[in-house]
Amino acid sequence: MLYSAFILGLLGSLHCVGMCGPIAFMLPVDRSNSFKKVSQISIYHIGRLLAYSLIGLVFGLVGKSLYIFGIQQQLSIAIGILMIVLVLIPYKMFAKYNLSKPLNKVISKVKSNLGQALKKKTADTFITIGFLNGFLPCGLVYMAVFGAIATGSLLQGSFYMVLFGLGTVPLMTSAIYLGKFLNQTIKQRIQKAIPIFVVIIGTLFILRGLGLGIPYLSPAPIVEMASSAIDCH
Repeated sequence: MLYSAFILGLLGSLHCVGMCGPIAFMLPVDRSNSFKKVSQISIYHIGRLLAYSLIGLVFGLVGKSLYIFGIQQQLSIAIGILMIVLVLIPYKMFAKYNLSKPLNKVISKVKSNLGQALKKKTADTFITIGFLNGFLPCGLVYMAVFGAIATGSLLQGSFYMVLFGLGTVPLMTSAIYLGKFLNQTIKQRIQKAIPIFVVIIGTLFILRGLGLGIPYLSPAPIVEMASSAIDCH
């Protein structure tokens, strides 16, 4: 399931450009020196990946805690259903209830620090901007977080989020270099494809949780596999 994180980041990176593009465009990169520019952009991405890895660790721990209680399969099914439901619910409903309101103070603080970092050109500026950028609210990041929880592991949860971040790198980098290079028609097509892919990922999580005994796609539960091995002897 880890591969789904990279594909989610890759296909969803157009959304990332829309949300984080203004920050990327405002990066105080050295445009007179190509090597410096590449280095600074790379450091910015490293900052984002670091933030995602920490988020993955935290939510991987949540998943591990649930795994200890023996509900790993139920968790995978629940997360798959939640992904699909969130895609189907109209955005206006989320805006109406403003579910992120409890985090507004934290988000405001992150944005304030981000604004200050954008004014500087010191060595640590780009990793700071990238790191803070990684904590800004984003629907696709939330979807990746669900995947990190479903891994049921600190390291795999962290790796899941890093792969998601790596998937966003190509288009985000292109946006920094080329600005608004995609025409509106292509943007609309990609935006329409994102929910479809999220539904596919959600379905894969459900299948994994069902444990149908299909290799790689829906492997049998470990308990059943152990029982089968005992019966064979």
